[in-house]
Formats: sequence, structure tokens, C-alpha cells
Amino acid sequence: MFVRYCISLVLLAAAVAADWTTQQWDAIIVGAGPAGIIVASRMAAAGLQTLLIEGGGPSYGVTGGDLNNRRPAWLSGTDLTRVDIPGLYKSIFSNGGNLTCGALVNGYGGCTIGGSSAINAGLFFEPPASDYDLYFPARWKSTDMKNATKRLYATQPSTNLTSKDGVRYLQSGYVAARKWLVDGLGFKDVDINAKANEKTQIFGYPIFDYANGQRGGPVVTYLQTALKRRNFHLQSGTLAVRVERTGSKATGVTVLVNGAEKTIQLTPAGRVILSGGALRSPSLLMFSGIGDPATLTKLKAGGKLSSTMAPQQWINSTAVGEGLFDNPNTFIELSMPSIQSYTYSYDNPPVSDKQLYLKKKSGPYTFASETSVFWDTIKHSDGSIAGLQGTIDSSGYADFNDANTITLNVYGTSGLKSRGRVILDSKFVPGPDGNVYYSNPQDAKDIASFIFKIFQGLPASGLKSLNIPQKSTQAEIEKYITTFSPYARGQVNHWSSSCRIGKCVDVNTVVTGMKNLHVVDGSIVNPLTVNPQFGIMAAAERASELILALDGKKIV
Repeated sequence: MFVRYCISLVLLAAAVAADWTTQQWDAIIVGAGPAGIIVASRMAAAGLQTLLIEGGGPSYGVTGGDLNNRRPAWLSGTDLTRVDIPGLYKSIFSNGGNLTCGALVNGYGGCTIGGSSAINAGLFFEPPASDYDLYFPARWKSTDMKNATKRLYATQPSTNLTSKDGVRYLQSGYVAARKWLVDGLGFKDVDINAKANEKTQIFGYPIFDYANGQRGGPVVTYLQTALKRRNFHLQSGTLAVRVERTGSKATGVTVLVNGAEKTIQLTPAGRVILSGGALRSPSLLMFSGIGDPATLTKLKAGGKLSSTMAPQQWINSTAVGEGLFDNPNTFIELSMPSIQSYTYSYDNPPVSDKQLYLKKKSGPYTFASETSVFWDTIKHSDGSIAGLQGTIDSSGYADFNDANTITLNVYGTSGLKSRGRVILDSKFVPGPDGNVYYSNPQDAKDIASFIFKIFQGLPASGLKSLNIPQKSTQAEIEKYITTFSPYARGQVNHWSSSCRIGKCVDVNTVVTGMKNLHVVDGSIVNPLTVNPQFGIMAAAERASELILALDGKKIV
């Protein structure tokens, strides 16, 4: 009986595998990140035969697999992994545990079910309307985004109070920051998403896309709904190689199955949607013969393009990969006797905190260490605006790790002028070029002026800056933030803007020169005033509307 049972399981698994590889699909979405999951869910809900392909493997407990390989011993006996526990997110930076992209990209990102939403802090800030109205094209303005944003809020829970017992933990840094910024410098304390349009001298509690003390995100919302549909299939552990096309029409996607290339076919009216992220999606276009002709020439010489594709079939577009953005950031170490620093432990949390989490889904491990957040803006003489953001963490960093130190992370955000490009290295691995950070000197001036401004309130607050002398001139601060160190010029990994609407894709997210190939992920999102996850998810909701409308369908 046991042998027959095992054979039945093997045959069933083989049948499922054969089915998805031989079936024709109405929609093939490449990348199960925050955008890809949403688009795939919406396509399936509209009745399309939908395949979602993910190169990585399981992440959250709900995604299955060997849970013990993805968690510390203290979570044994639960249905949770390290991904589910907000307080363990930093551990992924030191040991990706098959959750990150590794050698697939020259940059940090999530290559697992959930993409970067499975490995980041889960900060969930609605962009101000001005982001859409200033930086996005027609049909993507704030009025166009209203329904998409409403659907996102309706589907994805979020909160600024993560612990189920209703207690806010690790608040000494918050108290110090509020005294410094609100009481001292006149910042306004608000409910961040309730006042999403206010981003000048604003302070408040962070918003996380969590529920019930656990990490949230599209894996536990949109994906679980999609998996219940018979016309939807998620195939993880399957790396996309390129999009197959005949001229301007995509015909399928070539993937690696058991180490061999296999082409998954579209139906005649089907569509391919690339959602691999702002580094990977442009590279997939390049591998599909769409991009800068100089890059395509190198790919052809390296045998990386389809063997049947002649140069006459290339779609030459220098917009592919152009405009890559990441937030330039600086860590500032702040100390004060009343601050109680807290460092999360992967293997050995304090017994009381471990029990709080396991028994009540409460305590410090219900959030990802950020205790407060604030914004400001700078207006230039030409009328342009630069956005600035600060986030306060619960512990020190690098050389400053005593019991009374916390870390302020300062970002430059919307309106910055530096732009990079996605490039391929000698092994054809995609990554950023050297122009992403501070290639335009105005950005450094803006960020330095912001730091200089808030430093004026430090003496009265009782806080002391440890790594940047708080009496520094603006010029000295500018030099500090543009000089490589453990505290400056590091990657925040908020990759976006590398396949921009109006250049690389049209307003319906169709790739320029193509009829049925789309890009929907951070690549099409212009730099935002806030952490990008909310904006990427909202963009996926909006793109779903537009893509379905091309075929006379609506969001269900």
C-alpha cells in the first residue's frame, strides 16, 4: 500500500508538471514579487488562464517546503519561518538563506515567493498625491490611482501598532526623536497614511503591512486568493531565461526546467508580464533582443540570445534599463543616556520576549525595529522639489553598538536628479552602474542641508551624534555623506525606475515596439517620497486595470 501511495504521488506530481509546461496560457507573469503576485491575482480573477513563474523557492510558512531550514529552533512546532517574524528580518541581510537573489543580480533583493516583500521591513507608506501628479504621465495621475489605492487598502492590512497586546515596545528612541523633531524643531506629529499628502516637516509612527503580529504582504493576501482558483498556477523554483517573440508579438517564455530550457507557450491572444524587479526585468528584455544595440551585440556574441533571432529582429531601445534609482542613504548614530538600545537575536531572543511572541504574538518581535519616521521637503529656485526621509531604528550600527545608541537612516527620495542604468557585467549578470548615487551634485547638497537643519535641534534634545560631529558645517556633512564608509553611500536596495512609462513602456505598460509584452514592477515606478513597496503594489493594481481593459475586461 505504501509503495502504491508513493507511486501515485509521483505520478500526480509528474502530471501537474507536464500540465503547466505543455498548456497554453492567457497570461504568463514572470516574478512572484509584490507586483507580480497582484497582477497574476487580478488576471486570474478576470478568468484568464494564468501562470505565475518564480525563480526562487518558498519563504513564509504558508508557502510550504521544509520550514526548519528557514527558521531558528525556537520556532519549531509552529507554522512560521523567519520570514513570518518581523523582528527577524535583519537576519536575512547577514544570511540570505536562499531568500535573496545571490548571483542572479549584482545587488541585494528578494528572489523567493514574495520577492523583496518577503525580506524587507514591510514599511507601508502611501505616496502623496504630488508624487503621481509631478512625476507620472497622464493616466497615472493621483486621480487615476484612486481606485487602485482603494483596492490595495481593502486587500492588504496595515498598522502602526503591531503587537496584539496593544503595547508599543522599544519606545525610548521614539520619545527622544519626538522631543528632538516635534517639540524642538516644530515637526507635526500625524497618523502617516491618514495624512499621506503631508510630507513637509512630518513625524509619526511607522506603518507596516503586518497583521496578527506577523509579516504581511501579497503572499498572505492576494496570493492565497489566487491559489484557490483553478485557472491559476504558481510555479516556483523555475528561472525565466527570455521571452520568445515573433517580431513584435510575444509567443511564450523560455524557462529552465530541471536544468534544460523549455518554452511555455501563450495562447494566440495571450500576454507576458515581466515582474522580476527593477534590475531583473530590464535584463530579461535584453535577453529577449530588446534593448541598447551595443548590449544586444554583446549578448549575441556570448550566445545569450535566442539562436533563431537575427539582428534585424532586435528592438533597439536605449530606454531599457535607463533611469535606475535607489535612495542614497546615510546612517547617523545617536546616543542619549535615557535611550535603551535593543538588538534582535535570531537564535536566542530574551526568554520573556520569545514567550510574548509565541504565546501572544506580542512584544518587540512583532515589528522590524523602526520606531519612528519623518519627512521634509526642499524647494529649489526653479520650482522643483526634493523629498527627504528619516527612519529611527532601535539599535546602533557598526562601531557604535552600546546600550544607549540608536541609528537614524536618512534617505533622499522623490525629486532627486541622479540617475543610473541597469548594466550587464562580463558574465551577463544585471546590476547598477556607477551613476545611481550622487551623479548629480544637487542631491548631495539637498541631503546635507537636511541633515544640517535637523542637527540644529540636537543640543536642546539631549541627543548626541556619534559618527558625524553635530557642529559640522553643511559642506563637511556633504563631504561625509558622499565618501564611502560603513555609514554612507551604501545601497538601500529600493530599486526602481529602470523601465519608465512613456519611454521603455507605454501608459498601458506595453514594452515599446511590442504588442503583448508588459513590464509591471518597480521598473515602471518613478522615485517616490516614501519607501516604494506601497507604490509598487498600487502600480500593479493600476496596471492590472489597464492591461485587462486592452482586452475588454475589468477588475473583478
